[in-house]
Amino acid sequence: MATTTTPVKYAKDLTKEPPRSPRLRIGGYVLLARMADKGRAALNGTVGEYHFNCPVDNLLFSFKGLKGEDVQQVLASGKSDDDVAAWITSNGTRKSPEEIKAWSDATEAVNYYHVPEKREWFAEECKRLGLDPARTTLFDYLEEDDRVSFRK
Repeated sequence: MATTTTPVKYAKDLTKEPPRSPRLRIGGYVLLARMADKGRAALNGTVGEYHFNCPVDNLLFSFKGLKGEDVQQVLASGKSDDDVAAWITSNGTRKSPEEIKAWSDATEAVNYYHVPEKREWFAEECKRLGLDPARTTLFDYLEEDDRVSFRK
C-alpha cells in the first residue's frame, strides 16, 4: 500500500501502539476498528509489522462483498469510524442489522484450531504465546499477540 504525502486523519502509529481490539464493534461490525487502524497507518507509513487487507481484514470484506482497495480509499478520505461503518453498510452486499450481529458474534467466536487448514499454524502461534489453542479464539490470539509485541 502506498503512503500518502498528507497525514491521514485518525491514523495511529502502529510502531508505537497496537491497533484497537478486533472485538470493538463500530456500526455493529467486529474487526472494523482494527482494520481501520491498520489501513490508516498503512497510508501514513506507520503500519509497522501489521498488514492491511490481510486474511483477517478480509473476513469483513468478504462478508460485505468489498475489496480492501476500495475501503482504503474511504480511509484515505479522512472519514471518521462511524462514516467508514456507514460506507461499508451502504456498499457491497446488503446485510440486515440482524445479519451483521450474527456475523460479528460468529466471527468473534472463531477458533482456528478447529479449522483443519489453519490448525497447525494456529497451534504453533498459540504455543509461542503460552495459550491453549483448543480454547483460544482468533480474537484472544490477536489481542495477546498485540500485548506481547508491545511489552518488548
